[in-house]
Amino acid sequence: MENKNQEINLKITPTVIGVGLVIMMILFFGAGILFESVRKTDNKVLSEEVVTDQPETAPTQDLSLIPEVNAKEYVRGSKNAEITVIEYSDYECPFCKSFHPTMEQVLEEYGDKVAWVYRHYPLPFHPKAQKTAEAAECVGELGGGEAFWEMSDLMFEKMPDLELSELGDLAASVGVDKNKFETCLNSDKYADKVSADMNSGAAAGIQGTPGGVIIGKNGQREFIPGALPFEQVKQLIDKVM
Repeated sequence: MENKNQEINLKITPTVIGVGLVIMMILFFGAGILFESVRKTDNKVLSEEVVTDQPETAPTQDLSLIPEVNAKEYVRGSKNAEITVIEYSDYECPFCKSFHPTMEQVLEEYGDKVAWVYRHYPLPFHPKAQKTAEAAECVGELGGGEAFWEMSDLMFEKMPDLELSELGDLAASVGVDKNKFETCLNSDKYADKVSADMNSGAAAGIQGTPGGVIIGKNGQREFIPGALPFEQVKQLIDKVM
């Protein structure tokens, strides 16, 4: 009888161990699922906190702080136009690139009624933006307003593949002496002018590019919030005519 009991015990023990291991694995697996669920929930909560921690309202915008156009700025279109569009822009910005033809269409549509003024707003995460802005100013100094706009057209056309090393040849293609251009560009002569443009826009609440301001014949001001299509820009212009 004793031997039989021992035999039974030997047969039961592996079974009990096996069942125990299975139960432990189930418990462990279940705990893992619970932990993962809690982890995902925590991540979701953290993510929601980050989102709600952002400013609930945009920075204050006051378009009256946009400086009037001065005689040293480059104006495309009639300087005696009833309407002025001041664009704060970045040559490396893809949205500015797409908006550039829209402004060309505006001038075609309105003729001498609209003038287009370009101001620099080089975003810090665009590595070519600052020097291309200075390049446009150097070309303007050496070749005048028409050369400034031709250079601007070409830089937008060639972005994002345009390299800074190509700026000299690009300047020469619009009739500017390459050596004089490179001397101007390497001197950082227009770095402060570019910064002043950007600061004037930021002070008025412009936070990105392109940021446009339409000034009507009676001084009314309308904001162009980004690369709007032509029809929407036209509606804003007509509003202040």
